[in-house]
Amino acid sequence: MDALKVDEWLRKAARAVFAPRCLLCGESGVSGRDLCRACAEALPWNRSACLRCALPLHAPGTCGACLQRPPPLAETHAVFVYGFPLDRLVPRFKFHNDLAAGRLLSELMLEGVSGLPRPSALVPVPLHEARLRQRGYDQALELAKPLARALQVPLLSEVLIRTRATAPQSELDAGARHRNLRRAFEVRADAALPDHVALVDDVMTTGATLEAAAKRLRRAGVARVDAWVCARVP
Repeated sequence: MDALKVDEWLRKAARAVFAPRCLLCGESGVSGRDLCRACAEALPWNRSACLRCALPLHAPGTCGACLQRPPPLAETHAVFVYGFPLDRLVPRFKFHNDLAAGRLLSELMLEGVSGLPRPSALVPVPLHEARLRQRGYDQALELAKPLARALQVPLLSEVLIRTRATAPQSELDAGARHRNLRRAFEVRADAALPDHVALVDDVMTTGATLEAAAKRLRRAGVARVDAWVCARVP
């Protein structure tokens, strides 16, 4: 058996042994992903949304709230609306150390953002060091790493710092979320920042976290800040 046939046999054996399985239902995965055809068809893609805040709309455009109060983000793109089956995958990744779910979410995000204007760098929204020690990993960073590799865009994972251990945003109403994030971010004094960056995060609810981070980056000299998130709460 020549080397090419041996290599092909090994690839087939690897696919048989390590065949992808759907993380949601356990059926066979398709397209090399840990997601079956039925669950893939159920994904709630956010194809019609506000360009500034990613709020789902009947037709693409700019929502009334963003027209009245333009956010510091030039564009916000949420690949999905937060609903089934994202509401099963995201908590497993964010709170239960399921990095396989994070890898799948990043693969799906890549499909959703690959046609967007390419930023000069990606900046994951950081956790405070106390939360990072508790959780053991930064979910935004784990989403951003594969995106940066696939898009061949620099990943600036240390330029933005979370300086305050804020209360969990999920426990607060919209007004309290914005107050909770005042002076929560800083930019490293020696950071070399490009003119255009995209913030990466997992879920966007009111947008308070992304807006606070974007304001700080713009004050540090970044001309354009976009946001790429996995899912937008409608």
